Amino acid sequence: MTDKHTIETRFEQTLFASRWLIAPMYLGLAVSLAMLTVIFLRDLVYYVPQVLTMTSEKAILVVLTLIDLTLAANLLLIVLFSGYENFVSKLDIRDGGDRPAWMGTVDFSGLKMKLIASIVAISAIHLLKRFMEIGESVADAKFGETELFWLTVIHLTFVVSGVLMALMDWLSANSGKH
Repeated sequence: MTDKHTIETRFEQTLFASRWLIAPMYLGLAVSLAMLTVIFLRDLVYYVPQVLTMTSEKAILVVLTLIDLTLAANLLLIVLFSGYENFVSKLDIRDGGDRPAWMGTVDFSGLKMKLIASIVAISAIHLLKRFMEIGESVADAKFGETELFWLTVIHLTFVVSGVLMALMDWLSANSGKH
């Protein structure tokens, strides 16, 4: 019986240690965050010299693009920190109180909600940008009625998915069975 218990214990320890196989993926997400930062800075450097000559509509589109990149970076950071802390190991960072309040408190359910909320926001900004470009010949050639229809359908799909996920979490929390 002891051999069976030892085999089971080692097997479970191996399974538990396998969570570290995902750690390189989180490092890859950190590299992706750096990539988004470079793209944000590249766009900023490109558009700043044009600020005195751009139209207000163009300025709004530029700002929406920068917000879009920032939301994607926020999403990436939430997935990076919350995912690592939920699935690999707690971050033992002693940095004098600079740690964001949400770190260590976002469980898998909260992570899903933040993820879908970010996706809906990014989708909404993308759709808003396309709507603002209606009437521009270059944009109309690229995004016709069919493309705008599908962008709207996809956005509404994200919204409905988010509402259904929130409903499922609410039902699960209030069912008494956890």
